[in-house]
Amino acid sequence: PRFRRALPPVRQRPFLRVSGTGNTMVLSFDDGPDPRYTPAILSTLRQYGVRAMFFVCGEMAVHHPDLLREMADDGHVVGNHSWSHPLIPKLPPSRIRAELGKTSDVIERTLGSAPLWYRAPYGAWNRLSFEIGAELGMEPLAWTVDTLDWKEPGTATIVDRVLTGAAPGVVVLSHDAGGDRSQTVRALRAYLPRLLDEGYHLTVPRR
Repeated sequence: PRFRRALPPVRQRPFLRVSGTGNTMVLSFDDGPDPRYTPAILSTLRQYGVRAMFFVCGEMAVHHPDLLREMADDGHVVGNHSWSHPLIPKLPPSRIRAELGKTSDVIERTLGSAPLWYRAPYGAWNRLSFEIGAELGMEPLAWTVDTLDWKEPGTATIVDRVLTGAAPGVVVLSHDAGGDRSQTVRALRAYLPRLLDEGYHLTVPRR
């Protein structure tokens, strides 16, 4: 990706919500793409005409460019979630740059444009990550509602967390890789039509 000087002021904390008219919400999925679960999530989103954000890890994305292209073709936003999912604040600047830069490069080579959004693994940010992310032309996005689906709490629990946390501007965090995500897939099929019935507009932020 093309490096550029960060334009002041560099953000010092990530976005936690999105702005939009009406009952706008964002669904986001981290750690993929995984050929076991990502296709089912994409299929469900396609069925309901909903766009989402996928924060991909470079070490996964480089092996599944077809899934990246499917995400982009369906209008989803592909974001940067580092290369190997490390704890960013424990890394030296050169390693942070490599983790973010290599992943942006994979996305750019596959889709033709570099990502505009990134999310720190574990939600662990530091000043260097904001600065290097800005140099790569990316804005940081965190989340409002954490489904904790990686703990495999049960499909019904994931559904309840999403529906209870639903509100205008909310960003929902789920995962499409990193373990058994069959509960995440089933939960999406259950809560997505309910959110739409309740009048929520599920979309993605633009820059």
